[in-house]
Amino acid sequence: MSLVQKVLSIWREDSLLRRVVRNSSYLFSSNALSAVLSFIQGILGVRLIGIEGYGLVSGTIIVFAGNIHSLLSFRMSDVVVKYLGEALARNDKARAAAVVKGSALAEGVTSIIAYVVLLALVPWAAVTFGKDAGAAPLFSFYGLVLLANLVYETSTGTLRALKRFDLVAQVNLGQSLVTALGIGLAFLFRRGIPEVLTAYLLGKTFAGVSMALLAWREMRRAVDAGWQRASLCLLTDWRAMARFAVSTNLNGTINLAVRDSAPLWLAAFRSSAEVGYFKLAQNLTLMAMMPIDLFIWPTYSEIVQTVALRQWQTTRRLLKRVSGLAALYVTGAAGGLALLGWWLIPLLYKPESAPAYPALLILLAGYGFANIFNWNRPLLLALGRPGFPLAVMAAAGALEIALMLALVPAFGYLAHAAILSGFFIVSICVIVWQGLRLVRRHETAGEIA
Repeated sequence: MSLVQKVLSIWREDSLLRRVVRNSSYLFSSNALSAVLSFIQGILGVRLIGIEGYGLVSGTIIVFAGNIHSLLSFRMSDVVVKYLGEALARNDKARAAAVVKGSALAEGVTSIIAYVVLLALVPWAAVTFGKDAGAAPLFSFYGLVLLANLVYETSTGTLRALKRFDLVAQVNLGQSLVTALGIGLAFLFRRGIPEVLTAYLLGKTFAGVSMALLAWREMRRAVDAGWQRASLCLLTDWRAMARFAVSTNLNGTINLAVRDSAPLWLAAFRSSAEVGYFKLAQNLTLMAMMPIDLFIWPTYSEIVQTVALRQWQTTRRLLKRVSGLAALYVTGAAGGLALLGWWLIPLLYKPESAPAYPALLILLAGYGFANIFNWNRPLLLALGRPGFPLAVMAAAGALEIALMLALVPAFGYLAHAAILSGFFIVSICVIVWQGLRLVRRHETAGEIA
């Protein structure tokens, strides 16, 4: 049997894989257009405000606001997908309503606190990362994104748990359209950094408000018209939920230090130009990996249900086939970008952006590996072991930070890209090993019983 025949046979026989791909396709169909819009707005942005301005906006101000949110956020999307998914699998609609209500309240409070913290840190951030105290108003202005996305995580998790990936896709596309339109107008009228920031803020605001309204509507349809009146007393295992939320927050904090803050390390130790090179390479890499990244949440939703029903063979088969599809895509996408990047980057983003190409090659290796095993952390979350990936990432992250402090000040953005890729490969290898070991253990225990 040829490879093509084997793939087609698997596709016909595996309804679970087809469901994951179908749900991912909802996201892909709109995110493909979103990626094109992001690609165009990136080109316009760099050409309008230069590589240093791009580094300040995309790699410093936006990243700083996002990291403040990550520092205080409990990643309620993870919590909602797990506990709402379990409640729906058992047809316990009253508990499902309580899960979403409690998550929304918790996220709303933390978002407000995050905004207050951001305002307090703005003067320091402007000097440390922006290298200019006069940039403080820009940091404060974009910080409004935290209030615009008051319950974004809860809303997104709700739609994912309800399998409404098509709605998530539509909101993502709408956000990209709003942002691209704003940057396009700024380019047309030859404006500057404030107008580019405004475009990003408007896009995020559209996404936050739209996601909340759609989640509210879908809860009315799937659970109950008065779901928001559910008693929080139904969350009898709130301590377990709180521990899960805290662990995901700690995981987010580690990601903040070792992954999400990558441009800020460069901003502190090097220059806005190097931030621009790194951020451009990172954005191109993420754009190339976007179709595989979309598998994560549909796969997580299916993993939660197969684990809840103790269907271990189904779980293993799903993981193997998702990784197989991902590997096929990553090989083609990364290879194509590596071959053409040296020519495309200076052509599209001006010659001054050419130094981003070596960083692109390095990041493709790390992000490509991460996307092939995109289910590594979701599997352990579904198995109720959120602490293990947290411990692994903490250990690997401590090593990464030590290497960054030793190498980045002297060797700059290329060293930073290499350290980040190494972090992905090492930490994910360990997490995948543990996840598969636990699945095999449960499967063996079930057979013996």
